[in-house]
Amino acid sequence: MRSIRLLLVGLLMTVGTACGGSSTSPSGSNALTVMLRDSPFTDAKALLVTFSIVSAHMSGGNFVTLPFSGNATTRTCDLKRLTGAQDVLGTGPLTAGHYTQIRLVVSSATIYFENPSASATPCATTIAAPGGRNASVTIPSGQIDLNREFDVTSTATTTITLDFDGDQSVKETGNGTFIMTPVITVVSVQ
Repeated sequence: MRSIRLLLVGLLMTVGTACGGSSTSPSGSNALTVMLRDSPFTDAKALLVTFSIVSAHMSGGNFVTLPFSGNATTRTCDLKRLTGAQDVLGTGPLTAGHYTQIRLVVSSATIYFENPSASATPCATTIAAPGGRNASVTIPSGQIDLNREFDVTSTATTTITLDFDGDQSVKETGNGTFIMTPVITVVSVQ
């Protein structure tokens, strides 16, 4: 669960890195970066979570999607690898202004019980699934909304760090199936 927090922290930090130079459009000189870190789900060797969208809600406006590294369409994080570490979930330019929420959309999650991930980094465009016993993890809503206000200025990069609590977030339902109700904390906004 702690790993999932780290993943979400990375995602929020990525959102915080990209900020625009004016109040109406991003200029590329400011950014929002969302970082994710995690405390692990103790029963797992790996917990792969694939994010399809990271976005920020501008006060009085709409959600603005932050791009993943390399303009990928998804970003997968092994939350177990984020224990004691953090990684970038999303980053990109944002219009300067006041924001009220970060939204993470999860497309899939799988827990692995026998082997750790062999990925060189905790988060990547794709991470090869480790072998052995595994189970899909259901995320009821498919999205996580984090209500935390922050400002993006035209003169600096904003970084948001999210902490995912794996032990509090992932529960076995009794039939060998798992459900994730993400417990994520915004650790810092800088």
